[in-house]
Amino acid sequence: MTGRKSGPLALGLAIGAVLAMAAPAYPAYGGPAAAEGKPGAAARAAAPLPGGLGPCVPGDCPPVWPEPNNMPPTGTDNAINVYAGGDFLVREGAAEAEGRVVVLGDFDMNRTRGGSVYNIGIVGVGSQVQPPLGSDFLTTGGDVSVTTGQRLLADGGVVRYAGTLTGTVTGTTTQDDDAADPYTALRAQLTSASKCYARVDGSPRTPTGTVTNLSYETQFVGDGTSMLQVFNVTGDLASTTGGAQSLSFSGIPAGATVLVNVFGADPVVNINSGVLAGLAKEKLLWNFPDAEEVSLFGSGQFQGSTLIAEPDSMATVQLPGVNGRFFTAGSITHSSSATGGGGQEFHSYPFTGDLPECNSVPVTGSVSVLKVDSESGAALAGAGFELWKESNGTEGLQTGGATPDTKVEDCTTGADGKCASTVGTGTYYWRETSAPAGHDLPENPVFGPLVLTPENASQGVTVRAENEPTEEPTGTVSVLKVDSETGAVLPGAVFELWKESNGQAGLQTTGTADTKVEECTTPADGSCEATGTAGSYYWRETSAPDGYELPADPVFGPLVLDPANGRPTATVTARNRKTAPVTGAVSVLKVDSESGDALAGAVFELWKETNGVAGLQTTGAAPDTKVEDCTTPANGICASTVEPGGYYWRETAAPAGHELPENPVFGPLVLTAENASQGVRVRAENEPTVVPPVTGTVRVIKTDSETGDPLPGATFSLWRETNGTPGLQTAGPGADTLVSAGCVTSATGQCGATVAPGSYYWQETAVPAGYDLPANPVSGPLVLTEENASQGVTVTAANRKTPEPPYTGGIKVEKKDGKSGRALRGAVFELWKETNGIRGLQQRGINPDVKARPGCATDREGVCAFDDLTEGSYYLVETAVPEGYVMPRNPVTGPIVISRTNEDYYVTSYLNNQRGEGGKGKGDGNGSPSKPTKPKLPAQPQDRPRA
Repeated sequence: MTGRKSGPLALGLAIGAVLAMAAPAYPAYGGPAAAEGKPGAAARAAAPLPGGLGPCVPGDCPPVWPEPNNMPPTGTDNAINVYAGGDFLVREGAAEAEGRVVVLGDFDMNRTRGGSVYNIGIVGVGSQVQPPLGSDFLTTGGDVSVTTGQRLLADGGVVRYAGTLTGTVTGTTTQDDDAADPYTALRAQLTSASKCYARVDGSPRTPTGTVTNLSYETQFVGDGTSMLQVFNVTGDLASTTGGAQSLSFSGIPAGATVLVNVFGADPVVNINSGVLAGLAKEKLLWNFPDAEEVSLFGSGQFQGSTLIAEPDSMATVQLPGVNGRFFTAGSITHSSSATGGGGQEFHSYPFTGDLPECNSVPVTGSVSVLKVDSESGAALAGAGFELWKESNGTEGLQTGGATPDTKVEDCTTGADGKCASTVGTGTYYWRETSAPAGHDLPENPVFGPLVLTPENASQGVTVRAENEPTEEPTGTVSVLKVDSETGAVLPGAVFELWKESNGQAGLQTTGTADTKVEECTTPADGSCEATGTAGSYYWRETSAPDGYELPADPVFGPLVLDPANGRPTATVTARNRKTAPVTGAVSVLKVDSESGDALAGAVFELWKETNGVAGLQTTGAAPDTKVEDCTTPANGICASTVEPGGYYWRETAAPAGHELPENPVFGPLVLTAENASQGVRVRAENEPTVVPPVTGTVRVIKTDSETGDPLPGATFSLWRETNGTPGLQTAGPGADTLVSAGCVTSATGQCGATVAPGSYYWQETAVPAGYDLPANPVSGPLVLTEENASQGVTVTAANRKTPEPPYTGGIKVEKKDGKSGRALRGAVFELWKETNGIRGLQQRGINPDVKARPGCATDREGVCAFDDLTEGSYYLVETAVPEGYVMPRNPVTGPIVISRTNEDYYVTSYLNNQRGEGGKGKGDGNGSPSKPTKPKLPAQPQDRPRA
């Protein structure tokens, strides 16, 4: 994928008003009011998804949306394409999300394969209907986190986030505490709509068609007439063994909306098909009303839009492409298979279907509490709260007595410090019942009243609850992950840290479980470490490093931590074994073509397909990989035990008394994990030799034209004279015959080939490093006869060395305040070159030096640079100083010598302090520091602040 970001939308009239106040820089699109001729009316369906979601929002909506491509953009769409009521996680090799993306929780990017970038908004491959430039490509209600060394690409758009941003993000980044407020009500609306589409009065909606899973394919057969086709799925969309299958639809009238309700707590979709004939993806909605876990796997493009109801759900998307809107009240993990692959993409396509009417959804909104540390303001996990609704008519919260208020639910704050509940309008209180670890309960644990009304339901109401830290000694508990054989530290192991809390020996993670503290992935040093209070802890490994197996017992502990009694640290070493590779036999059976008898003495090379080009390539810039050589024994079989992949056997020498096959390559033989135990084999036949032909060697010797030394590394093609025209002809219908290509001269400068008598030419196609191709790269003809075949014929071809290119270097200036060291912008320097042979710089007179470059002004980093300078001596002349500073007494610095024998590239640093000290360093041509330069730089001018 290759996507970037998008801008907000209007969720009905009330949300549109919020957008107009909070983010006027981009347009809202029509919700219910669109039917009255307001923006978006043309795209609105009669019964659309909640909040006006689904259709394209002008923008510049194209009449026809192209299939995924990498061509120039065909329009713009200001609608949300991906919505997550929870978090959005980028893992493994997932690549991009096209269109606008809204996440109420955190956006977390931590790829482990296939590259270091994730595109959002504008992508490399997709519909190419992009969000408007300058709009919000990504909006989050929490943090944006990008792992070190990776980049989130949002070029052309805005990343708007309510929490914090860590890591590298391109485009415009804007911190906005209210970033996700216009979209919070959507979460409950999507949940209600999904459940309404799936059931009527508690029973599944009446289907109009049938669903049949044939293992290799699931068939959806409609009634042929209904404009709303309803299908109910009660199992996985996968084969009977969980493998991939195709999907097919029939009996669907033109223009009909297709609603597929997929019931169950953990449905799996595993498909290998990409095109659904006769069905428009813009009219197809996959609805998951019950799922806590949704798994979208396979190798096909997933056509249509997706709706997931449960706020606590997790959708794991590993499909190559999702072609439609993707709306979930829960969270998304965009990933690829842990064993390989990558490039997974969300593609932007509208949903324009006409769904069942679900307008009787009650007014609901979010009532939330944010638990924070009273000193740092940091969010606190682990606070226990009760949510109560005012119901007894008495002011304040009453939890006991004859007429208490009504308890709604219990909640424990997560890592974001929040507890939130979607409820109907009314007055509510949050009551804290247990403080987070290391903190005390507030003196008054009741927070409220919070009054939720129809007017503020879309934004919700919230309260901030502070806790003071408990003075309690802490220590550290750690685990070190190592290779069980070598002891080398291993990054990439995932651990959970648990604290003993249920009074039962050992670790319990379900039922009456111990307390989970945090998760950690081992970095380069293989160590995970956490700070904790006194108690017993366990490290539990949940995912092994790449190429390693989980230990039989993945729990390490208990580790007893008691900082108050001389145990401030507790550590354990966890060892992993490497995963045993899957292997199998790849073999060839050599037989006589007439008798079928096995033949000994055939010489084979085994090659593995590695360059991605069909067929075997043994030469050129990117050949396949040679595995080994083998000569067939008496049973005629060569075999090799190898890992899964595609392989070729290439016969290089025939058995005695037999001829090589016309095509000596046998394969590909595809070894897989499934067939590895049986192995794969090919039969290779040889015809008996009738009369051995006369052959001889035709050689070329490549030499240096001046020294005569042999030259390795020249590439030659061998041609045979076959067209009767003197000289070599390599093209056209009457060309001579190419015998072999890609012969590279050896250490002795030789290429040779054994051929039948005839006239031959050697054509040089690539020269040795540092040499030029001869004006005539053809040597010959070399005439091989039966008389000279035993000695062969040889020709010498000489090459001249390539002239060495001129040397260039560069000078970089860094301007700083002499006292604070702060970079100074706006200093202007001219570069002069010493040309008149007189010591020092002469800018005037009858024979001045030459101005090499015009003025260069230092940028905000205090830097200007002069590149591509030829060898010689140079002077820097400061002609203008930064604002607020005065010109130094001597504005000239030099001479600065650029020489091939001195240093490649000088970096001169002007520090403007009283001592006149300058930075001394060498760069690599791009301005990055490296080793110190050899020459001393002259005293440097100093800028002083103007009095």
